[in-house]
Amino acid sequence: MDWNGAWIDALDELELDVARVEAMLADEHRHAETPPADLWRPPTELGALPLELKPRADEILTRQLKVAEEIARRLTSNRRQTAMTARIETGEAIKRPVYVDRAM
Repeated sequence: MDWNGAWIDALDELELDVARVEAMLADEHRHAETPPADLWRPPTELGALPLELKPRADEILTRQLKVAEEIARRLTSNRRQTAMTARIETGEAIKRPVYVDRAM
């Protein structure tokens, strides 16, 4: 088994997965309803990462973390927008008296 080649293939697959998510985030409407279904699974029995591939693996990890942060930011934004919309539609956010007692 070509140990270095196996790691290169694994990193290629992982990098492709990150690129797909980056593309989805860049074009919100393209994959809004149908996100990519192929989940990346780490290969088994590869052994330690070859030192010459560490910079590439670190770069992919950095991109993954950036994508995860962007997804979390967008989810938070969507929750806020949904909560605001719900309050507007129901009037729940503004607690006002239903009537004014003018007898006083």
